[in-house]
Amino acid sequence: MSNSSSGNVGIVIVSHSSKIAEGAADMVRQMVGNAVPLAWTGGDADGGLGTNVAGILEAIEAAWSSAGVAILVDLGGAETNSEMAVEMLAEDRRARVVVCNAPVVEGAVIAATESSGGSSLAAVKRSAEEFYA
Repeated sequence: MSNSSSGNVGIVIVSHSSKIAEGAADMVRQMVGNAVPLAWTGGDADGGLGTNVAGILEAIEAAWSSAGVAILVDLGGAETNSEMAVEMLAEDRRARVVVCNAPVVEGAVIAATESSGGSSLAAVKRSAEEFYA
């Protein structure tokens, strides 16, 4: 996981595979540098495939920005756990975190590129999801 102190929308990558999550985060970092708060989580506690709410909460915290956080996920379980994590956030933060319906790698790169230009959370989410439509 890595973080940035910018006011840009943060990006969280959630995958069932830690290697996919880390690789997608590496791609994002190479595309936008440190302009965007970025964190990733993947795999279960035993190093196998899976996701967990605690890891997602840690990633949201690591990528937190007052502009909000966009979460990109790979499969249904990652989406469900991400939504559960969002519901566990303090009420004032909950409205500033969105789960994007977009491919995890392409969506993360597009979302981060949009964020690096100073776009709003809604614009970052829309850009990521337009790729999928």
